[in-house]
Amino acid sequence: MLIIFDCDGVLVDSEMIASQELAAYLSDLGRPTSGAECREAFTGISIQAVGDKVRHDWGLELPQDFVAALRERDRMAFERDLAAIPGIFAALDDLDQRGLRYCVASSGTPEKIRHSLELTGLIERFDGHLFSASQVARGKPAPDLFLFAAASMNTAPNDCIVIEDSPAGVAGAKAAGMRVLGFTGGGHCGPDYAAKLSAADAVFDDMAALVSLL
Repeated sequence: MLIIFDCDGVLVDSEMIASQELAAYLSDLGRPTSGAECREAFTGISIQAVGDKVRHDWGLELPQDFVAALRERDRMAFERDLAAIPGIFAALDDLDQRGLRYCVASSGTPEKIRHSLELTGLIERFDGHLFSASQVARGKPAPDLFLFAAASMNTAPNDCIVIEDSPAGVAGAKAAGMRVLGFTGGGHCGPDYAAKLSAADAVFDDMAALVSLL
């Protein structure tokens, strides 16, 4: 069995930080918005996809350096505020004790994934097993990233369990033929958030419960 973790909102509590930075940047560019609106519209997709969606759906012209500028804003905010998801270290200890393998499959760039895990002390648990949407043709909600991670870890899709916090991630995991657990313990998840992950095989909000759901 292989456990495939999303990064943002599952390993590190980053989604509201990123949503607030995006909202501030879009507001600076002339489209007033809120962190909650950005969280609702963009959680789980890559920065490049965010830019495409803003252009196409919101009709906002973006500067050519939008992606690079947003990444820099995120980097500074993460260095100031980022923390690991409560209970993740103990959950990984449980997986280790049971001899279960795990990896990361994230919409972020390899550099962003590594930076987030370094800031939160998680890099040693995942180093060498980091997979990014930038390595495949299509990001979430397509299945490509999950299938790439499974193949790289020499594991059949039906022997993988994905831990995801976004509807796009849940859809991608299901499309890959994998079991998926929806996680609602991140700071961006309100009381009604579980309903957004209803396509998952199960939903949980405490990493202490992870092993019992496998």
